[in-house]
Amino acid sequence: MFCTSTRNLFSTITKLPLAASSSSFHFFSTNCPISVSSLPNKSFSKPKPIFTTPLTPSFFALRTNHTMASPSNPQSIYDFTVKDAKGKDVNLGDYKGKVLIIVNVASQCGLTNSNYTELSQLYEKYKQKGLEILAFPCNQFGAQEPGSVEEIQDFVCTRFKAEFPVFDKVDVNGANAAPIYKYLKSSKGGLFGDGIKWNFSKFLVDKNGNVVERYAPTTSPLSIEKDLLKLLDA
Repeated sequence: MFCTSTRNLFSTITKLPLAASSSSFHFFSTNCPISVSSLPNKSFSKPKPIFTTPLTPSFFALRTNHTMASPSNPQSIYDFTVKDAKGKDVNLGDYKGKVLIIVNVASQCGLTNSNYTELSQLYEKYKQKGLEILAFPCNQFGAQEPGSVEEIQDFVCTRFKAEFPVFDKVDVNGANAAPIYKYLKSSKGGLFGDGIKWNFSKFLVDKNGNVVERYAPTTSPLSIEKDLLKLLDA
């Protein structure tokens, strides 16, 4: 949906006169219709273009996810910026030197209790050694994360006493998947393709921002403790 000022702008635009090039069109503004036959037979200065870039469909595209745009050639997760639970930008470069577990979470899943409980246990045990857990709520699987971010945070803090950060809700699959998740999936594909299969899929990231392992939703957090320790002790 366009805002009022945008509609007013387009109502004053006509295609006359029109300048064309091999790669783009220029549209010029006028306050009233112009009849070609009424134009004086003399040269006049060329008006300044309002748009000088190609008007492709993406020109009018509206962002539907809450994350920042993807970097053109990411080298690690540190090249990404995400949104926290309050909608503020968080540069993942702030986590340099940390070992990360990145997980898509849901509050009404059959895996919720066991995963939140064990993730909280790991965080409490290893946060002083450099572990961080980044939780991204997602409602794509069985609509099992329907609440607002505020409701999700309250649930996590009240029921599980979780101290690790919960970020803004994201999509992890499809055209609107968060750029960080596109990168995670391209770095470590799953057993049956790159797509995230369900809530609580987990990615293990080393101290240099490299994705080193991916775990299925049914893999319990405590079962990856040995892999976690190898990276923490590296």
